[in-house]
Amino acid sequence: MAKRLGELARSLQHEDSSDRILATMVAAAVELIPGVDQGSISVVHARRRIGSRAPTGPLAARVDTLQNEAGQGPCLDAMYEHETVHVPDMSCETRWPDFAHRAAEAGVGSMLCFQLYVEGDNLGALNLYSTRRNAFTEESRQVGLLVAAHAAVAFAEALKVEQLGEALATRDLIGQAKGILIERYKITGEQAFVILDRASSRANRKLRSIAEHLVETGEIVQG
Repeated sequence: MAKRLGELARSLQHEDSSDRILATMVAAAVELIPGVDQGSISVVHARRRIGSRAPTGPLAARVDTLQNEAGQGPCLDAMYEHETVHVPDMSCETRWPDFAHRAAEAGVGSMLCFQLYVEGDNLGALNLYSTRRNAFTEESRQVGLLVAAHAAVAFAEALKVEQLGEALATRDLIGQAKGILIERYKITGEQAFVILDRASSRANRKLRSIAEHLVETGEIVQG
């Protein structure tokens, strides 16, 4: 176990794709944790938008969707309230009646969820699914805690990769918009930025949105 986790950590150090980082981590969880059939990661941004990442199969993807639709479930509780949430038998679960009924119908026998990451309003959880009831033992929980600790590091790294990518994309987009204004009005880069910034303030929209609109349409958003 320690050797496999060490190999996993080393492989993730050289990965520059957030999707591959999360997919590798979830696949490792399915491989290493006893009783797991499928897995995924749930993420919440700004405590509003809930998303499912790296599902290893259709059951995980389906149940993540059901949980989001119901607005309740073990993954959400793991993110918001508890480090670990265990559902031994989904057919008898009463904590989230709407979700539990639909998840059992979808084929979930039991679930195990671990809180991964909490930074401000951004949260994440590792979701593990089994089609069998009582599939997860104390060993599953203990191994899961070890894997979740590594997954938390990988998840944080994936977020950093995404944020860096978004920052670079925004910078490039603003650069393109400035270039259009410089060419059109024969002005400096600083003057072009002022035009974009003022349009952002007038329209009460982010600078990236103003730049994107200009690049796509050739027009400056009017407030």
